[in-house]
Amino acid sequence: MTAPEQRAPKQDRSRVTRERLLGASIDLLASQGWAATTVGAVAAAAGVSRGAAQHHFPTREDLITAALTHMIEQRIQSVRVVGLDVPEEGPDRTVAVVRHIVEHYTSDLFKAALQVWTAAASDPALAARVLPLETAMSREVLTIAAEALERDPADARVRRAIQTTLDLARGLGLADVLSDDAERRDKIIRFWAQSMDEVLIGTGKPHEGAVGGTPL
Repeated sequence: MTAPEQRAPKQDRSRVTRERLLGASIDLLASQGWAATTVGAVAAAAGVSRGAAQHHFPTREDLITAALTHMIEQRIQSVRVVGLDVPEEGPDRTVAVVRHIVEHYTSDLFKAALQVWTAAASDPALAARVLPLETAMSREVLTIAAEALERDPADARVRRAIQTTLDLARGLGLADVLSDDAERRDKIIRFWAQSMDEVLIGTGKPHEGAVGGTPL
C-alpha cells in the first residue's frame, strides 16, 4: 500500500490542475462568453491536456457547474468582507454596505456568472443546476448584509430592503457590462443608502437565534 506521504504529491497535483481548470473557466466566461468556454478552450487556457481536463470534468456541463460552484464560493467570500470593514455607526455604514454589494455585482465573477445565467435561460437542465446555487448565494448575501447593518434578517422590512438592494445591484451590474458608469453608480449608491436608512428606522436589530431571509 502506498504511504499517505507518497500519495500526497499526486493528490496535490490533481487539486492544482482542477483549480487551474476552474480558474480558466471563470476567466473565459467573463472575457469571451459562454460559446467560447468549451472544455478544449479551457484546457488550453489552463495549460493542461484535453484528456486531463476530461478526467476531472467528463462533460462541459460538469465543468461549468463546478466552475459556477467555485464562483459562488468566491463570491460569498468576497461579500463576507461587508461585515469586516464598515463604519461602526451612522449613514456611512449603510453606504459602505450598499457599495460592497454593488461592487460584488459589478465584478468579473458576476460577469462570468451572468454568462451561465443567460445560457441557463434556454437550457432547463443547466437551469436546474444553476438556480439552487444562486438561491443559496442570495440568501447568504442577505444574511451577511443584515448582520453588517446590525439588523434582524428575520424582520420583513429588513429582508425587503436588502432584497431590493440586491435587485438594484444586479441591474447596475448589467449596465456595467455595456459601459463603465462608475460616477453615476456612486450617486445611485448614496441615494439608495439614504433611502434604506429611512426604511430601516425602527426595525429590530439581530436577536439570538435569528434566521436568514427567504431566498430570492
